[in-house]
Amino acid sequence: MLMRTDPFRELDRFTQHLMGPGTWTRPSVMPMDAYRDGDQYVIAFDLPGIAPDALNIDVERNMLTVRAERLPPARSESAQTELSERPQGVFSRQVVLADTLDTERIAADYDAGILTLRIPIAERARPRKISVRSTGEHTELDR
Repeated sequence: MLMRTDPFRELDRFTQHLMGPGTWTRPSVMPMDAYRDGDQYVIAFDLPGIAPDALNIDVERNMLTVRAERLPPARSESAQTELSERPQGVFSRQVVLADTLDTERIAADYDAGILTLRIPIAERARPRKISVRSTGEHTELDR
C-alpha cells in the first residue's frame, strides 16, 4: 500500500555501525509502522516531544507528507549543555500512497507522542462479489 522513500537508510545504518557511536550520521527519520486494519490503512509515526500545533500533514495526489518541529527545551542563560542527543528542528517524512486508498478521508489523531493516520481503502478497491446471471435459455443440442 505504500513505498519507502529513503533508499539510503540501510547504508546509513551500516556506516554508523562501522564508524561507531558519536560520529556523524544523517538525522534519523520519523520511525513509523504501517498496517491494514479491515477497510482502512493505518500509519503511526513516533513523534515524542512535539506539540500538536507543530505538526503539518499534507497530501497531494498520492504523496503524503508529514512535517514536525521540535523546539529546543527552555533553559536559563547560565545552563551549560553536557549532552544533547534528542534531535531538534524540522523533520519531515514522505510516503507514497497506493491509488487504492481514499486520500480525501484521512483522519489524524495525536496522543502520547504517536501520530496515527487512518486512511480508508477506496470503495473501488474493496473486494466484492460479482453475481452471475443467465443470458438465455438452454436448448437441447441437435443430434
